[in-house]
Amino acid sequence: MIHPRNWIAEGICDFCLVFFGALSIVLSAAAFGTGLSIEGILLISFAHGTAVGTMVYAFAHVSGAHITPAITIPLMITKRIGIADGIGYIISQLVGGIIAAFFVVAALPELGKAVNYGTLAPSALINHDPISGLWLEMVFTFFLVTCAFLVAVHKKAPAGIAGITMGGMVFLLNLIGVPLSGMAANPARNFGPAIVSGSWEAQWIYWVGPIVGGLIAGLLMNYLFVKPAEAAAKVAAEKIS
Repeated sequence: MIHPRNWIAEGICDFCLVFFGALSIVLSAAAFGTGLSIEGILLISFAHGTAVGTMVYAFAHVSGAHITPAITIPLMITKRIGIADGIGYIISQLVGGIIAAFFVVAALPELGKAVNYGTLAPSALINHDPISGLWLEMVFTFFLVTCAFLVAVHKKAPAGIAGITMGGMVFLLNLIGVPLSGMAANPARNFGPAIVSGSWEAQWIYWVGPIVGGLIAGLLMNYLFVKPAEAAAKVAAEKIS
């Protein structure tokens, strides 16, 4: 069964993330320069974390607010979303990010050029090394997807904490990751800005790292924590009945 309305919700979520995330990088460069600064890192981290947290609260009851293929793919593999629906989610996430990137160009065509309209790449702190960037993106996404499975998928998770947990984790990951790999944990986050800027050199990092890290986290969390909790709840329900 497919749910086109859910696809639209995912597209909106990614539009929000890419639009405000990329704009935060452009504005940080304009206000604080293109070098690393505490103010710039905080601005970028708050923008990304707030975008994710608010979209989770707004759309989790509609589509689940995956926002990243790195969450959708593990949910497909663990059969928590259908293959056709999952593909629709991923396409919508990418399209939402692409449209958002063009809006960033339309809003700040000159300012955005200095930072490739928010396109990410490994920084000088890691010697622009793609392998270091790859490992970082894997670890960052591992923890993002771990949070998703334990606060949104796990049946015993406290109600109402998904948005603040996911937003908080994205804030933390950006706080540490922006000066290193740029921190995507989401192929859709970097794909749209890469299209409008034509900057493709490091694009593969932001696909391979998040997908591999997300799969590892999703499989571990599903079979170590989520499935046992579901089995225990089923046994308890059968005893009551």
